[in-house]
Amino acid sequence: MSTGNEIERESEVPIFSALLTPHRSLNRTGFLAVMLFLSVVSFATGIVFLMMGAWPVFGFFGLDVLVIWWAFKVNFRAARATEEIVVTPSELRVRRVSHRGDVAEWVFNPLWVRLDQDVDEEYGLEHLYLISRGRCLSIGGFLGPEEKTSFAKALVQALNAARRGPTYNPIT
Repeated sequence: MSTGNEIERESEVPIFSALLTPHRSLNRTGFLAVMLFLSVVSFATGIVFLMMGAWPVFGFFGLDVLVIWWAFKVNFRAARATEEIVVTPSELRVRRVSHRGDVAEWVFNPLWVRLDQDVDEEYGLEHLYLISRGRCLSIGGFLGPEEKTSFAKALVQALNAARRGPTYNPIT
């Protein structure tokens, strides 16, 4: 015999859950290797210019290494952003965490939400939008076209499963 709370908890089991993060092809080890290489090349080239008497160039070679280091740090900081999408039979929840840690959350009824796609002939799938009751929310902005296509298919299947409702299985 089950109580109403157990049935409610069973129906809230996620049908679909995805955590989207920006792709970064360079890891920490690669970053250190690139910075070491740039530092050695800049230092060696700067020494050559210093020996030729063009001493201000040496400082500029150090400055360009600092600017490249700063650009990589900004890029790594931006990679902390996430987007979590969870579909249950009663709601579709989108939770965004920015690279600064700011959290924004939207909740939709899966019966009323639809997934809209913006497709370019040359590029492929450019944008995904959740539309419900006049509200439009862009999702998966940092995914590539192939990843967006795969994600859209999985999300549509999850929304269709949520629209069908929870299935009753008398055996379990």
